[in-house]
Amino acid sequence: MQNRTLLIFILMMGVFGILNTEMGFIGILPYIANTYDVTIVRAGLLISLFAFGVAIAGPTMPLLCSGFNRKHVMLFTLGLFTLCNIVSVFAENFNLLLAARVLPAFFHPVYCSMAFTVAAMLANPGEAPKAVAKINIGVSAGMVVGVPISNFLAERFSLATSMSFFAIVTVAAFVATLCFVPSMPVKKKLSYGSQLYILRKPMLWASIIAVIFLNGSIFGVFNYMADYLSTVSGFMPTVVSVMLFVYGVCNIFGSMIAGNLLTAHPFQTVKIFPFAVAALYLLLFYGGSAWPLMALLTIVWGLLGGLNANINQFWISRAAPEAPDFANGLFLTAANLGCVFGTSFGGFLIDEFGMAYVIFCGVIFSAAAAIILFGQCRHTGINTPKLTFVAQ
Repeated sequence: MQNRTLLIFILMMGVFGILNTEMGFIGILPYIANTYDVTIVRAGLLISLFAFGVAIAGPTMPLLCSGFNRKHVMLFTLGLFTLCNIVSVFAENFNLLLAARVLPAFFHPVYCSMAFTVAAMLANPGEAPKAVAKINIGVSAGMVVGVPISNFLAERFSLATSMSFFAIVTVAAFVATLCFVPSMPVKKKLSYGSQLYILRKPMLWASIIAVIFLNGSIFGVFNYMADYLSTVSGFMPTVVSVMLFVYGVCNIFGSMIAGNLLTAHPFQTVKIFPFAVAALYLLLFYGGSAWPLMALLTIVWGLLGGLNANINQFWISRAAPEAPDFANGLFLTAANLGCVFGTSFGGFLIDEFGMAYVIFCGVIFSAAAAIILFGQCRHTGINTPKLTFVAQ
């Protein structure tokens, strides 16, 4: 590959397009409910069923596609996302929209896991976390940019215009992949059995559980952030929107920082991270009503959110370097399960004790993650396999 930077940028663009499609619907749910005359709860199926599809496909689809030419699989996935996004623009009933929404979700883990794998294998020895961090920037950008842009386009123009934006981004990634990415055949195809064999590794299962707790510690609180800022901190809606945007931007910077930290000091970073999260939440609990402190803590919260995504991927991939695509699929499933469990437990604390106590979801989950991570850090070997690219 003559230009690694260009390839990583295209992979980041593709991940951005997929995450933009996934998260962007959050910003247009009220418009969908109104346009298709359905309740907001039914419209929410567009979000929950997509996430459910990703969770199911995480450990299966990357495994099934691991023997195919990576460029072809990426083109197929981006093409499917583009086609379904176009169908969504012109869908005349909600069921068709739902079908067009759920179908590509099963290929979400395929593209993302391959993007992580290829980026890591393109990196110079010992610098895989830096390359993976750039892919995670695409993830963060999709989460940050997708919601406000889709909401703005739906408000200013139309719902169709908003959903057209999703299609434009994925078709741009498709064209860039077609024109500039070389053929990436798998030179040494791993059998399904050899990849499934990694499930016999206790270290991998410990990593999966650690990631579930780590992601739960972030999203179990973040998913209620808007309500927390308004009810506990007492901020006006405009201020809440600004702080959510600041959180997202800091998430991107957190991914940038993570690449350097995980390259230079991987195990120290992993061990310190859950304690930093717990300390942040305790400060939020005792100082969440003071706006200058809350503004500062939101910045730190966003940076830790960016670090979290990179640590999760790093921790599972290092536990099973011999089957990178399958391991990255397991990472996506574990991350989604962490989001589900964390959000559920956070909701339980809110119902039982009040909004302010959702903070302790993050404290408890980060403490559980710390126990597992400290046990694992006795094992320090990291392997990063190399991938050979053959230009057509």
